[in-house]
Amino acid sequence: MNREFLKDLLSTPSISGYEDAIQQKALDFGKDFAHAQHTDPSGNAISVVNPDAEHKILLCGHIDEIGFVVTHIDSSGLLHLTGAGGVRPRLYLGSPVQVWHEGTMVSGVIATSSDLLKKDKTEASDLLVDIGAVSKEEAQKAVSVGDPVCADVQVRELLNDCFTCRALDDRTGAFVVLEAAKEAAKQGASIGIYAATTVGEETSGRGAYYAATRVLPDCAIAVDVTWASDAPGTSPNDTGEVKLGGGPVLCIASVVNKKMNALLRETAEELQLDLQWEVATGRTGTDGDTVNRVGEGIPMALVSIPLRYMHSSVEVGSWKDIENCIHLLSAFLVRLSQEMDKGFHFCTI
Repeated sequence: MNREFLKDLLSTPSISGYEDAIQQKALDFGKDFAHAQHTDPSGNAISVVNPDAEHKILLCGHIDEIGFVVTHIDSSGLLHLTGAGGVRPRLYLGSPVQVWHEGTMVSGVIATSSDLLKKDKTEASDLLVDIGAVSKEEAQKAVSVGDPVCADVQVRELLNDCFTCRALDDRTGAFVVLEAAKEAAKQGASIGIYAATTVGEETSGRGAYYAATRVLPDCAIAVDVTWASDAPGTSPNDTGEVKLGGGPVLCIASVVNKKMNALLRETAEELQLDLQWEVATGRTGTDGDTVNRVGEGIPMALVSIPLRYMHSSVEVGSWKDIENCIHLLSAFLVRLSQEMDKGFHFCTI
C-alpha cells in the first residue's frame, strides 16, 4: 500500500466540478498496472485490467470533495461563497483556506465575528474569504468568480495508526479502488476490472452514472466512507456499530445485491479479516445508488471505510482499515473471476 500516494491525493484540491488535476495523478498511478485507460467528458478516469475479458466489474471511488466556489468579489476585496456539496459552513469560521485560480493557490481565511457566532444557523452565503486585498480591483488580480475554495489543512498522523485531513471522503475510497485493482492484477484475476475514480458524487452523482453507462459491467462495487459510531455524538443505534480500526464495512440495503455481500463475507472469512456491518434500508447515499439504476439494474455492493467527523476539515481514518479494504477487494476480485468462469450469477430468486 502506497501511503505517500494517498497523502499526495489528499494534498491535491478536488472540489466537486474541479477534479482535473487530481485525475491526472490517478491516471499516472494506474499506468503501472492498467492494460488500458479511459477518460470521458464528465472527467472520470478509468484504469482497466483485462479489457478483453468476457465479464466485467466496475469499482467506483469518487475523487471529488466538498468545498466552496467564489460567487462574488465585493468592493472591499472580500470573496463571497456558495457551497459545493454537503458543507457545514459553521465549521469553517475562522479557518485558513486555499483559493485555486488557474492552477495557482492563493491563501485566505474565513472571516469570523461575534455576530456570526451568535447566529443559530450559518449558511455558506454568510462566509467571507479574506485574502488580504483592500479592493475589488486588487482581489480580481489574484482570483476570479468561479474559483474553487478548500480548507487549508495537511495530513497529520495520530496515535494507533490513525490520521487526519480533509477529503478522506472519498479520497480514501478512490485510493482503495486503484490499489485493489493493482493487487488483483498481480494475483492473477481474470475478470475485467474497471477501476474508476469518479467525479461529482458530492453534488450530482453524474460521474458514476457515466462510468457505468460506458462500461455496462456485470456487477459493481462502490467504495466510500461511512460514519464511525465511536465518535462523539454518534450512536450504533442509528445504522450499526462501526469502529475505527475495526475493518471494512459491508452494507445491508435494498439496493445491495445479497449474493455479492455473501461472497464478500466468505472472502473476508478466508482471509481472517474482521468485517463490520451497517444498515441502509433505502438509498446508501453513495455512487452505488447511481450505478444500480443503470441499464437493467447493475448488481452492486458497497464497501465502506470507517470515518470520524465526516464532511469536516478534520476527518479521521485508520490506515489499518484502508489496508484491509484493499486486501478484501483484491482477494474478492480473484475469487469472483473464478466464480464467473463457473457460471456464477447474481439473481437471488
